[in-house]
Amino acid sequence: MDKRLQITLWLTWAIISPIILYLTYQIWPPDIAGESVKDLFLFLILMCAVALMPIVVNGTPVFFVEGVSLAVFLYFGLFAEMVMIQFAMIVLLLRLRIGWKDLYRYPVNFLMFMIISLVSGAVYEWMDGGHGSQELTLWFIASILIYVVVSLFVNHLILNNIIWRYIYKRKAPFFSRDFLWEAFAASIVSPFGFILYVLYGQLGSLALFYVGLPIVVISIMLNHYYVAKHINVYLQKASEVGYQLTERLKVDDVLDVFLEKITDMIQVDYAYIIDVVDQTSLKIIRQIEDGKHKKSPEKSVSLNEGISGYVYARKKSFLFHKRTQWDHLSKYIPKAAQSMMAFPVFRHQQVVGVVILASNKRRKFENHQLMIVNLLIAHLAVAIENARYHEETVKQSIRCSLTGLYNYRFMETELEREFQRIKNGTLSQLALILLDLDHFKQVNDTYGHQSGNEVLTQLANRIEKFFGSKGTAARYGGEEFVVLLPETDRNAALALAEGLRNEIAGKPFLIEQDLEGQSKQQIFITASIGIAQAPFDADDALSLVRHADRAMYTGAKQAGRNKVAGYTK
Repeated sequence: MDKRLQITLWLTWAIISPIILYLTYQIWPPDIAGESVKDLFLFLILMCAVALMPIVVNGTPVFFVEGVSLAVFLYFGLFAEMVMIQFAMIVLLLRLRIGWKDLYRYPVNFLMFMIISLVSGAVYEWMDGGHGSQELTLWFIASILIYVVVSLFVNHLILNNIIWRYIYKRKAPFFSRDFLWEAFAASIVSPFGFILYVLYGQLGSLALFYVGLPIVVISIMLNHYYVAKHINVYLQKASEVGYQLTERLKVDDVLDVFLEKITDMIQVDYAYIIDVVDQTSLKIIRQIEDGKHKKSPEKSVSLNEGISGYVYARKKSFLFHKRTQWDHLSKYIPKAAQSMMAFPVFRHQQVVGVVILASNKRRKFENHQLMIVNLLIAHLAVAIENARYHEETVKQSIRCSLTGLYNYRFMETELEREFQRIKNGTLSQLALILLDLDHFKQVNDTYGHQSGNEVLTQLANRIEKFFGSKGTAARYGGEEFVVLLPETDRNAALALAEGLRNEIAGKPFLIEQDLEGQSKQQIFITASIGIAQAPFDADDALSLVRHADRAMYTGAKQAGRNKVAGYTK
């Protein structure tokens, strides 16, 4: 939320609240004396207790605070109820663990409940409902019902049409599912408040014990049930996420899915995946801040720095409820973060990474969440290892094991794909460079096949470096290499081929002279290069390769070698 709006909310609360309280005290002064003060204090304790323990129904928290406040209003009047509900709201918001970024929710809720109390209380006073011990007449009960209904509608009106629309910039229909749940909650807590009021009139403060204690006990039991149910939901989601991770066959996909699912499931503000680089340093490879993916920094940190280094060294997970517990370890986590969970990622009993989840709220995370995320990280480690094995297998199937370039099989598939693009109009032209080393057999015969392999490896590196992202290079077989150049015309391809020829002929290749590699020898090698271009020189992949090969032999090899030649019909 915009800081100006937050400041405006706090100023509005600071100005309006004293005015409302003063006018309420003057218009409807409370009649409190003697034992009433002690009883009011007991009511306040009960309100704070039930604020700490909501009963969750279908994911919606139902607080009995408003039920107790109804009893306070009916017996002690509007001013007492208005003041006590403000104290209860402080406890309630602390229970909800409002973070520093959401502190504006305090003035918003203070003002909202004060206005609800004022409007519904004023309607009740206008109906002359009365306070203290009252005879349970039809008019008195009708006044209470109207008070509850007015509270419900004012609450939803302020929340839906003012707070959501003007503060959170969201729109929602008035009669929504939320409104029905609020009505359902009111139907639960209002009878409770009425019973408390009646019993208090007959038994005094003992009524707080007879009514309040069962509610507190029931709330505790239902909270434990809710936590157990919540853990089961987490376990089910974790199982689904684990299955999705094992489906991914690329490491990047595994990391992206994990980060997306974990931030959605745990509801965090910050998430980081840190990789251990060569057992010497740590580097962030994925990060989310305030719900947005951010580019990971290039800089690495040492293994003993920050929270990631702390987790790496101790090889166990940590849960921090507030920033003061880990602030001395903070290295890159924003200052707004308060609570945090940090986990090591193991592979073969070695820590190979660290996962950090943080929230702007204090005490955001629970121990069962730590357990669930640990389970998911075990799935993550297995999924990453499987994906790496798969990537390596794919790489071996499409790459030349000696040079690291693509192999013949891949190049044939790529050629067919590019010709298909030409046919469907997504590619206008394609140039092919075919290169063959001159007199390469002499290198093998003179220096040995190992030296020949060294030359081929160095040549592959030169080709990759020369073309970069402009083309796709492959070892086509033996000492032959192919480069595909999409959207490259004949003249541009000839110029590039000439530059490559100079790159090969103008710089010596280094080969080992002995088995220990203590001495090296420079040798110079040349290459003959042929070029063909589609769709002008060929209508299919096989013809394009054949024509480039013909250009190389007739236009370069037979013309004296160390030349570049284009195909001519």
